Amino acid sequence: MNIIFGDSVDTLSEHYIKLELDTFRTAVGDNTFTAYCLIEKLPIEDFANLKPYKIIHADLLKAYRQKHWHYCQQTIQALMGRWGGELDSFYCDLLKRVNVYQTTDPGPDWDGILVKEDI
Repeated sequence: MNIIFGDSVDTLSEHYIKLELDTFRTAVGDNTFTAYCLIEKLPIEDFANLKPYKIIHADLLKAYRQKHWHYCQQTIQALMGRWGGELDSFYCDLLKRVNVYQTTDPGPDWDGILVKEDI
């Protein structure tokens, strides 16, 4: 898996599986950019479910931004091991955030974007 940032993902070949990961906001300048992963090697047995996996992944990010924590937890568990395991570290990190947000609401102004001080 490779990670790419910003709109340059649109210039890449359709031969890659491109999935959105996170959107970041810089603390200084208030700039935002989105990180995407590029999956090059998908296990042959996953090809039949490629489209549904992509939809479920996109639905996960939408549910995350809408604070549907229980749905996120269930969906992350279902997606673990998919994509040849290449996104498992992302899913683990996202699950940790979801578990924290479930007990400590991120607030009404939270938009799902991660603020980074050191970018």
